[in-house]
Amino acid sequence: MKLPALAAALLIAFAPQAQAHTEAQARSGIAAPWAAPAKPFVWENATVYFLLTDRFNNGNPANDLAYGRAKDAAVLRGFMGGDLAGVTAKIKEGYFNDLGVTAIWITPPVEQIHAGTDEGTGKSYGFHGYWARDFTAVDANLGTEDDMRTLVDTAHAAGIRVLLDVVMNHTGPVTSADPVWPADWVRTGPTCTYKDARTTIDCTLVKNLPDIRTDSNKAVALPPLLVEKWKKEGRYEREVKELDDFFKRTGYPRAPRYYLMKWHADWVRKYGFDGFRADTVKHTEPGVWKELKKVASAAFEDWKRANPAKKLGDTPFYMTAEVYNYALQHGHAFDLGDMQVDYPAQGFDSMINFGMKSDAKESYETLFSTYSKALHGPMKGASVLNYLSSHDDGDPYDAMRERPYESANKLLLAPGAVQIYYGDETARLLKVEGAEGDATLRSFMNWDELASNAQRGLNRVADVREHWAKLGRFRQAHPAVGAGVHQMIQHYPYTFKRTYETKDVTDRVVVALGLPTDKPTAVPVTGVFMDGQTVRDWYSGKTAVVKGGKVQFDARNPVVLIGQN
Repeated sequence: MKLPALAAALLIAFAPQAQAHTEAQARSGIAAPWAAPAKPFVWENATVYFLLTDRFNNGNPANDLAYGRAKDAAVLRGFMGGDLAGVTAKIKEGYFNDLGVTAIWITPPVEQIHAGTDEGTGKSYGFHGYWARDFTAVDANLGTEDDMRTLVDTAHAAGIRVLLDVVMNHTGPVTSADPVWPADWVRTGPTCTYKDARTTIDCTLVKNLPDIRTDSNKAVALPPLLVEKWKKEGRYEREVKELDDFFKRTGYPRAPRYYLMKWHADWVRKYGFDGFRADTVKHTEPGVWKELKKVASAAFEDWKRANPAKKLGDTPFYMTAEVYNYALQHGHAFDLGDMQVDYPAQGFDSMINFGMKSDAKESYETLFSTYSKALHGPMKGASVLNYLSSHDDGDPYDAMRERPYESANKLLLAPGAVQIYYGDETARLLKVEGAEGDATLRSFMNWDELASNAQRGLNRVADVREHWAKLGRFRQAHPAVGAGVHQMIQHYPYTFKRTYETKDVTDRVVVALGLPTDKPTAVPVTGVFMDGQTVRDWYSGKTAVVKGGKVQFDARNPVVLIGQN
């Protein structure tokens, strides 16, 4: 069969990448073979799997407790054994590929405060990664530098990008084992009241969480804690030389924020992270992030030049922002009380969409059409990362997992990029008896329930996960799902089309939901697929030929996902 010119060009373009990654897979021992996607990757259609490394999978029980930490924390507030090796093991098993995941977002792997502290919800340790002690080191509870490198390399070999969660706003809490950094580095008060920009930025998020002086241009010396630590570890001279070279090369003042930019970018230059998820963005000066993007992008280009066989194409460095309570309707104007900030203009490719969990209460068509109009209208050139549950959102959609199929449909078929929070796909409960505050959102991944196909309400865990996987693989294959323009075809059964067109790529899909399951149903595809075309239903795996502007598959599922390949 003779290929159309565009298809042939795409095959030629992706052939070297496919060959390089096939070879990398063989070295990495990945179970499910990775093939070059039929359509190029675009971040606007990304399926990002967000996991708390400590809560995902234990690949090395020998590192479960480090730095004298103990199992004396409140419920779900201590380290539980998940590590970098555990994530790598699941990549090798093909878990993420089977789910259609195109990027993994890991919580900050940096060395955390060593002791525990009580913020009012019981003794807690820094298992989540947001309580840094040393931004340059891998926390020993999670593994080693080799484990970090192996994770990123293995993900890339599987065609999966990796996002690093970074914190510019604060260090970890002060404890008897973790001293406060000098006053020219951090402020220890007042506590934020969130009335305006000043009381959101020039303050500490909570009591005893030192706020880094990202506002300062004053040159500062290294914190004594790091000097002493690095000397004991035998790397002080190397670290100082690298800092000297960085400040000489960039011309930046030796102010706190530029130290952090250098340290965060080092993870990109050393390991090849493809992007950042930026934490607590609205609690720093907006311009900080554009500067970080510049430094990290340079590091990413350095890594790609040094590792041509490992890179996943020439996609630029990516950044997504956590601006707490940002919703799609805020667009380019988020209100801090006395000023509005255009966060997408501050170096961010997308914004985490806190509004999705409430928007998901609307009908499919209201949700999808509203998002499409916004993304291809006022937000054109930027995107959102949609989610229904997360690690610190105390009001998730369907916390008791009573509607896991509907959740998958609304999240994975919504316009925009999507974030699967670990366990969304396995109906992991988000309310745990005895856990207080955000700890209830952070239980260990329910692998046992998945393996046994345990009952969850009216559904079974493995069946739910398979539904999520079918939708995820459809998204992965078709950029039109997340990045395309939405248009409804008919009300019942609810059917819509998505169209994605650039100068290089055209992709079209049709989706039908709520189909009767007692008989096959013809789905209208006029204007998308031509009579005589063979199309595929990604839900059943069946193919059929379009006749009279409709297509009918030999299947009886409530969902049909139609694409030409």
